[in-house]
Amino acid sequence: MHKTILRNLLLITICIIYAATTSIAQIKTSNTEDNGLGQIARKRKIGTTEVQSGPKQYTIAGVTVSGTKFLDNELLITVSGLTVGEKIKVPSGDKVSKAIRNLWKQNLFSDISITATRILGDKIFLNIHVEERPRLSKHNYKGIRKSEAQELADKVGLVKSRVVTDATKKEAVVKIKKYYFEKGFNDVKVEVQEWTDSISVNSVRLTFVIDKGSRTRINQVNIAGNTVVPDTRLKRTLKGTKEKPRISLHPADDVTVYEKDDRSFAEYMKNFNFLYPSKTLEALNPYLRLNLFSSSKFSEKKLETDKDALIAYYNSLGYRDAIVEDDTVYKVADGNLNIDIKIREGHKYYFGDIEWKGNTKYSSEFLSKVLGIKKGDVYNLELLETRLGKILSPDGGDDVSSLYMNDGYLFFNVDPIEVSIEGDTINYEMRITEGPQATIKNVIITGNDRTNEHVVRRELRTLPGNKFSRADLIRSQREIANLGFFDQEKIGIQPKPNQEDGTVDIEYSLVEKSSDQLQLSAGFGGGVSFYGNIGVTFNNFSLRNVLKPKFWDPLPVGDGQKFSVNYQSNGRFYNSMNVSFTEPWLGGKKPNSLTTNFLYSKFNNSVNSNDANASFMRVLGGGVSLSRRIKWPDDNFIFTYGVNYQNFKLKQYELIQNSGFNNGESNNLYIKLVLARYSIDQPLYPRSGSNINFTFQFTPPFSAFDGKDYSVATPSEKYKWIEYHKYRFTAEWYQRMIGNVVFKFATKYGFMGYYNPDIGFAPFERFQVGGDGLSGQNFFVGRDIIAHRGYRAPYSYDATIFNKYTAEVRFPFSLSQTSTIYGLCFVEAANAWSNFSQYNPSNLNRSAGVGIRVILPMFGLLGLDYGVGFDRYDKAAGLTKMKDIANFTFMLGFEPD
Repeated sequence: MHKTILRNLLLITICIIYAATTSIAQIKTSNTEDNGLGQIARKRKIGTTEVQSGPKQYTIAGVTVSGTKFLDNELLITVSGLTVGEKIKVPSGDKVSKAIRNLWKQNLFSDISITATRILGDKIFLNIHVEERPRLSKHNYKGIRKSEAQELADKVGLVKSRVVTDATKKEAVVKIKKYYFEKGFNDVKVEVQEWTDSISVNSVRLTFVIDKGSRTRINQVNIAGNTVVPDTRLKRTLKGTKEKPRISLHPADDVTVYEKDDRSFAEYMKNFNFLYPSKTLEALNPYLRLNLFSSSKFSEKKLETDKDALIAYYNSLGYRDAIVEDDTVYKVADGNLNIDIKIREGHKYYFGDIEWKGNTKYSSEFLSKVLGIKKGDVYNLELLETRLGKILSPDGGDDVSSLYMNDGYLFFNVDPIEVSIEGDTINYEMRITEGPQATIKNVIITGNDRTNEHVVRRELRTLPGNKFSRADLIRSQREIANLGFFDQEKIGIQPKPNQEDGTVDIEYSLVEKSSDQLQLSAGFGGGVSFYGNIGVTFNNFSLRNVLKPKFWDPLPVGDGQKFSVNYQSNGRFYNSMNVSFTEPWLGGKKPNSLTTNFLYSKFNNSVNSNDANASFMRVLGGGVSLSRRIKWPDDNFIFTYGVNYQNFKLKQYELIQNSGFNNGESNNLYIKLVLARYSIDQPLYPRSGSNINFTFQFTPPFSAFDGKDYSVATPSEKYKWIEYHKYRFTAEWYQRMIGNVVFKFATKYGFMGYYNPDIGFAPFERFQVGGDGLSGQNFFVGRDIIAHRGYRAPYSYDATIFNKYTAEVRFPFSLSQTSTIYGLCFVEAANAWSNFSQYNPSNLNRSAGVGIRVILPMFGLLGLDYGVGFDRYDKAAGLTKMKDIANFTFMLGFEPD
C-alpha cells in the first residue's frame, strides 16, 4: 500500500513539472537582472508552434508599453532602444537587459519588466511594463519660521510634478542641513514625512520636519606650531571663523579673557570698584577690548577659506612652505565647538637674483625698477604676481604687464621661473614673450537699445587703427560709466585677438538702464509753511528727434543731451521755475559742451498779510556756458567759461540786515570760470578717483566806469549793478578700502571780495552755512548754500568766507541695475565768517552721524542722514539732550553742497 502511494505521488510530481515546461513561452525580465533574459525557454508547444530550448534568434515584430500614467509610450519605446525589425536572442541576448538599463537610468520608475506577449515563428511581440514613481504634488516645512521656509524653497529646488525618489529626498535633506550649517546650526535634524495625495493621481506630499537645535558657536580657536606670529595676529586673518564674543582686559602685556557672562569678570569688577572706588567704567575703558559684534557661528566652508587666508598671510611674510598640518573641530561641555589648528611655519625666504630673458623693448634695469622688488626683500609671491600684472588691479596699475600692454603688446606674457634656491634665497628668471604690437581692427558695441551708437563711440579711447592699450580700455570703461545711461556694474569689454594678422577686435557689451529722473517732493520749512516741488530730468534727450514720434520714450531719446524742468511752489507766496538744456558734443566732433538755462523765482514775504505782493523778491535770469576738455596737465581736466545775468526786484524785502537795500532792482551780470579735474571711476558709487574744481566768478567793476562818489550814494545806487569777485575750491577723493567699502574725503572753501570799499560786500552771492540746504526759501535768493548735517538751521546767513571738511566711510548694500543702495558713516566740520578779520580756521562746528543713500533709475537720489551737532550742546541754553543736538536730514534728487 505504501508503495502504491509513493508511486502515485511521484506520478503527480512528474505531471506538474511537465505542465510547467509546456506553458506558454515567455521571456520575463524585471528590474532585478537575470542575465538579460529571465527564465530559460524549454521545448514546449504553443498552439501548433514548437519552441526549442536554448538560445534562439527572433525578430521583434512589435513593442507595446503598459502601466504608464503620465509618460508618452512612444517616447519610452525610443528610450529603450528596442525597434521593430531588430534581431534579439532569447534567452542569452543582452539587448533586453540594455533596454531595461536605458529606462532605469531615467529614474522615473519603481519597477520595469519586459515580456513576450506572442511568438509566431521567428517573430516575437514584446511588452514593456512599468510602474511609475510617484510625483510631488506639494511640499512644506515645519518647525521653522516662514521667512526661512521661503529661503529654503529656493535653495532646495523641489517643484511640483517632480518624480519623488529616495535620492530626491536625501538631496533635499542635504541642502536643508547645509543651509542651517552655514547659519551655525550644526545639530540640525530633518525628518521627511511622505503622504499619498488622495486628490492627485500617483502623487505624494512631502513634509520636512526640522529641528534646528541650538546655534553652535565657536568657543575657542587654538593655534599651535606658530613661533613667529602670535595667536592674536593669526586669528585676525580668520575672517569667518571667530570666537564667541568676549571682553578682554589687557593692562600692559597681561591679557585676561572673560566671557560676557563670566562670573570671574563680575568678581573682577567688584574688586576693581573696591580698590578704585573713584574710577568708573569710563576710566576702565582704555583697558577693555570689546568684541561683542563678531559672528562666532561655525561654517566648515569658511574655515577652509580662512585656512587658505592664514597660509597666504604666512606667505606674505616670506614663509612659502607654511602649511596647516592638521585641524580638529570638536564639541566642548557647553555644546559649542573648539577648533585646533596646527601649523608648520617652515623657513623664511628672501628674493635673490632676478634675471630677465626675452626682453627687447625695455632694458632689464628698467624692468627691475618697474617690478620694484630687490634682492634681499622678503619673499612674497602675491606681491610678485601683482607687480608682474598676473593679478590685475581694478584701476590698471603700473605693473610690468601694463607697461607692455599700454604700448600695444596684447600678446605679451611673462612667466616667473624659480631657477634655484640657495639656502633661504630664491633666484628667479623672468621669461618674457613680447610678441608683436597689436592694432585695433574693429570696435563693436552691443546692448545700446535706446542710446545711439555715436553717443557711445565718441567716448571711446580705443579707435580702429590705434595701437592696443589696456589703459585706454580702462579709461573707455570709465567714460561709458560716467554717461549714466548704462548699468555701470555690467559694462563688458572683450578683446578678441587675431594673431594671424596681429590685430584685435574689441567688443563692448552694455546694458541700458533708465537715466531719466522724476522729482516729486513736499514738506514744511524755511518759514514758508507747506511747499511742493515737481521736476523732471531727461539725461539722454534728443533735440533733433523732437518731430519724430517713433523716437519718443516718453520724450525723444538717444543723443545724450540733457533737458530738465523744475518747478517749486508755495501757492501765491512762493514760486520758482528753472529750465536748462545741455549739448555735450557741440558740433558732434569734439567734446565741447554747451549749456543754457533760464530761471524765474518769486518769494513773497507777506505771510501775515492778505496782499501777497506787499513784500517780495523776484529773480529773473539766464545764462550760457561752454566747456571743453584740455590735455594739460592731463586729459582729465575740463575748462568751463560762461556768462550769466540775473535781475533782482525787491519790494519791502531786506535780504541782509542793515544793508539799507529793501526796495528797487539790482542787476547781476557775471562771468564764471571753472577749472575742474574729474577722474572718478563711476558716478553712482565711486570707488576711486577724485573730483576737484576751482571756480572764479566775477562781475566787471562797474563803479570804476561811471565816475560816481559811492561814499555818499544811496543803497539803490550802490547795488543797481552788483559788483564782486568770488572764489570756490571743492575737492573730493575716493579710495577703495576693503572690497567695495570706500573712504571719501572732501574739502570746500569759499571767499568773496569787493572792488570798491565805499560799496563793500554786495548783499547777494554770499555764503549760507548750516542746516540741511533744502529749506524752501533758500533755493533762489542769490546765495551759495552750504549744508551741514547735524545742524537744523543755518548758523551763518551772510558770510563772505567759509571752510568745510567731510570724511565718510561708505559700504554698499546693492549695486544692481535697478537700484544703488549704500550706507555711510560721516564726520563733518565747518564754519563761516563775515570777513577776514574774524577768520579762524581752527574754530569749526563739528558733527558726526550715519546715513543711507538709495539711487533709483527714475527718481534719482533718495537720502536720509542722522547727525549729531556736537557744538550745539549748551548747558546754559538747556540744549543737553540728544533730541536737542541731533536731527535728521532728508534729501531728494540731489546731494546738498
